[in-house]
Amino acid sequence: MATFLFDKTVFGPVKSRRLGISLGINLLPNDSKFCSFNCIYCECGWNPDQHLVKPHLPTREAVYTSLENKLKEMKSEGSMPDVITFAGNGEPTIHPDFPEIICDTLSLRDTLAPKARVAVLSNSTMIHKTEVVEALKKVDDAILKLDSGIPQTVKILNKPIGYFSFEKMIEKLIAFEGKLIIQTLFTRGEYNGVPFDNTTLEELEAWINLLWKINPQKVMIYSIDRDTPVETIEKISASKLNTIAELVRQKLSIEVEVSI
Repeated sequence: MATFLFDKTVFGPVKSRRLGISLGINLLPNDSKFCSFNCIYCECGWNPDQHLVKPHLPTREAVYTSLENKLKEMKSEGSMPDVITFAGNGEPTIHPDFPEIICDTLSLRDTLAPKARVAVLSNSTMIHKTEVVEALKKVDDAILKLDSGIPQTVKILNKPIGYFSFEKMIEKLIAFEGKLIIQTLFTRGEYNGVPFDNTTLEELEAWINLLWKINPQKVMIYSIDRDTPVETIEKISASKLNTIAELVRQKLSIEVEVSI
């Protein structure tokens, strides 16, 4: 199926299902995906062979200039974003200057768009790095992925690249002491002949148990909305997502936001 890439370092603004009017920041290449996961549902497609493609990341200076210019342009037009969102063609916290870029962004936000929130969409794989965690704790919305409470399902859905410890990731999510938002994509289907469904009772019990331990400020749940690199996966209905949300609210009294 057709997938797409963001072709600019600063893109949008776009209407986000979860965040409102969002001005995006892509810290990854503009012509290829670069990520520590290779999710079977990723709208950006598959990771390229890193032995064949050397990723070219935008410099800290280029990010600053691009964001400053765009915010000044939007301010002159009288139309400011609700949120400045780090997303794009992969995992933003991979960028070696991520902590410094966050500081730059917060400074620009305070000066040019003081009402805008700063959000980071992350797959949670780099939170073993102290400097990354410190940077994430500075933003308004640190939105961290947890697609399942069962390690094998995470391996199927997210296809981690290189060394990955599910247990260590959970340990680090708990260490945020609740100053984070958990995002979970629900889907079902099969990949390479292996069936999966993270909406089953077993899956939900394991996931909710981890939510109890992590105790996030909020949980965001959604399903696929655009084309994916694997065709044998299904979009979960709004009815089912709302049922899952109500289950979390009843068991944990945590705010749940459903994106349809």
